[in-house]
Amino acid sequence: MNRILLISDNPCRSRGLAQDLARDLAGGIDCEIHDLYGDEATAGSADALVTDVDDFSAEAVARVRRLVGRARRGTPLVVLMNQDSARARLFGVALGASRTLCAPFDVARLRDAVGAVADEAGPVPFGAVRSSDAARGFYSSLFVDERPITEAPVDTGTDFVGRAVRETGIRDWVRAVQRFDDATHQHCLLVTGLAAAFARSLGLGDLESHRLTKAALLHDVGKIHVPSAILNKPGRLDANEMAIVRRHPDEGYRMLAGQGFGPEMLAVVRSHHEMLDGSGYPDRLKADDIPDLVRLITVCDIYAALIERRSYKPPMAGEAAFAILEGMSGRLDPAVVTAFRPVAAFTPRFPCDA
Repeated sequence: MNRILLISDNPCRSRGLAQDLARDLAGGIDCEIHDLYGDEATAGSADALVTDVDDFSAEAVARVRRLVGRARRGTPLVVLMNQDSARARLFGVALGASRTLCAPFDVARLRDAVGAVADEAGPVPFGAVRSSDAARGFYSSLFVDERPITEAPVDTGTDFVGRAVRETGIRDWVRAVQRFDDATHQHCLLVTGLAAAFARSLGLGDLESHRLTKAALLHDVGKIHVPSAILNKPGRLDANEMAIVRRHPDEGYRMLAGQGFGPEMLAVVRSHHEMLDGSGYPDRLKADDIPDLVRLITVCDIYAALIERRSYKPPMAGEAAFAILEGMSGRLDPAVVTAFRPVAAFTPRFPCDA
């Protein structure tokens, strides 16, 4: 990293921060202040962008977006919030921030944030690629149409993914899985990795962590019966295709019933698209009818769908995806969403193009 561009609507306020950051990073790092309302210089050569802005107006968003648009594709953006308010957070979401930091801005935290998101834009580590590819091979060999699915191989796969996420970290696991072209493999292994990280973040013991990760690995098993042409369609599904996809929870439940899987696993497979307000499917369950394990998997499932790449949409930035979860009040369990925040914080903070 050679140059950081600090975008400010008050350069005098930001000068000390820029000097401290350049001094702390050392090694010839140039931290240049860009006056949001005075400068017209391009941000094209910056290795990272940092905003120190108190003006959350539409004009400020537009000006910062223009600067970000002139930067190299994938340049990380750290948004500093002098006040932790809903408007300030929305400002970060609107800009597609790689990371946000709340005041006070001690230089060590800012240095770590800038360094972390800059590193995040680099190549996916080989260990994460190898582990994710092995998991994809396992998944495609285990979940095959007309082949009975039993607990022993599922337990083996669960342990493998849990260990891989512990070793590679959830950020690199997500980046590695986002390389996959097959939408089902990408999604299922994203959800499983997120669940493994969620279990660890919650401080669950080995048995409970295994249970949560295993539920994630199984949740979409019914998609075996959905034609691949629909699952990998290069565009949004029409009403008939969506109706076929929406049968997968019931199909998965039927596949696993009688194969030794407990009621909790069967509930996740059947009910992971249910919502607290009764708007989900297939049974339109409400509130207390939805078990806790299902609620945990549903949050992982929705977050994964938002951050993953599809043929008809790019991956969403992690912070924007988490903001959508927060906005689903009444449909998702707010306690589960809040508990998921640390996991979301360690997933890629800007769309990955690896």
